[in-house]
Amino acid sequence: MAYRFKKQIFGFLDLIRFSKVVDVRRAKLAEGSAAPLPNDYRVNLTARILHPGNRKAVLTDIIKESADTKTYVFDLGVKMLFRAGQYVTLSAKVGDSYVSRPYAVSSSPYTALKEGKVALTVKKAGYFSDWLFDNAEIGAEFAVNGPSGYFHYESLKDRPLIVGIAGGSAITPFYSMAQALAEGSEDFRLVLFYGARTAEDILFKDKLDALTSDKFKVVYVLSDEENTAYEHGFVTADLIRKYVDEEFTAMMCGPDAMYSFLVKELATLGVSGKFVKKEANGAGVRDVKPAVYKLTVHIRDEVYEIPANAEETLLVAMERAGLHIPAMCRAGGCGYCHSKLVKGKFSIAGDDKRRLADAKFSYIHPCCSYPDSDIELIVPPQNVK
Repeated sequence: MAYRFKKQIFGFLDLIRFSKVVDVRRAKLAEGSAAPLPNDYRVNLTARILHPGNRKAVLTDIIKESADTKTYVFDLGVKMLFRAGQYVTLSAKVGDSYVSRPYAVSSSPYTALKEGKVALTVKKAGYFSDWLFDNAEIGAEFAVNGPSGYFHYESLKDRPLIVGIAGGSAITPFYSMAQALAEGSEDFRLVLFYGARTAEDILFKDKLDALTSDKFKVVYVLSDEENTAYEHGFVTADLIRKYVDEEFTAMMCGPDAMYSFLVKELATLGVSGKFVKKEANGAGVRDVKPAVYKLTVHIRDEVYEIPANAEETLLVAMERAGLHIPAMCRAGGCGYCHSKLVKGKFSIAGDDKRRLADAKFSYIHPCCSYPDSDIELIVPPQNVK
């Protein structure tokens, strides 16, 4: 409540009026409504939709897409707003470990906003994805964090035409974009080059074909099979030129080797810099001489001493030990897992994506940092709603 205090010509009058401020406030409060304050304000409700955080999610459906790929549908229990192309982080207790992995959302933004459900399409190719494929059952509870990531259309910086390039199971963010274009939650044009080994490896083909419109077109490219119904080989500058004759922003999702090849190809088309987007890949196992170091972890008042293999990231070491550690992108970009390094030496996978302040004050990202000696860390706690 604001009380407007006007300065008088004579200072002693100001003092007299100031002495009455408490009485004036009490009178104003007495005039106020006795109705109780609302439990939730609009801004809080909006914030929970925009940033739902880490929350429980129930697995409601499992759809087999191919011999090694399944789609998992989760009920979040709350509406969620995300941009087509973003990812969420899925977490669960696997044996003695608490494991999390980022997966691009393969369903549409409207489904998450209207029904509070998201679909994640996962290929059986890794520790957590293998476990999901073999053990996940309908009705099981998981934790979902997000949405996160910048692999989506930005009208202020991207060109109206997007050339998407997907490799294998990395089709998922583009499938979400195609649905968003059809339902009207996104507004751009997308020409998608989808590379797969054989026709049997193509995911969502019937669904992608059904979404074809003046805003969406898909070109299938097979590397290991020749078929007159598809392009053959790899996505190259010549192939892109065959289907695209105007300026575009390129968005790529696939393995690092694909990125290295395509960056050079796109450069020959005059597409580089901010007009090339690459979805980050998580840090994997590094090729070094095997060694085991002691990792001391502080989480609030608890202290843990666990082993850390030189070949694996510090985050993996903590997950193996059953510690519940905050993690999202697993590529060092989001900063969600940033932890204080007390002592020890480490190496970073790829580029150092820390903020300058984090590097200066000895904060590291465990998701992409490997131990080169005994390490001591102060790690923030992870909470599940």
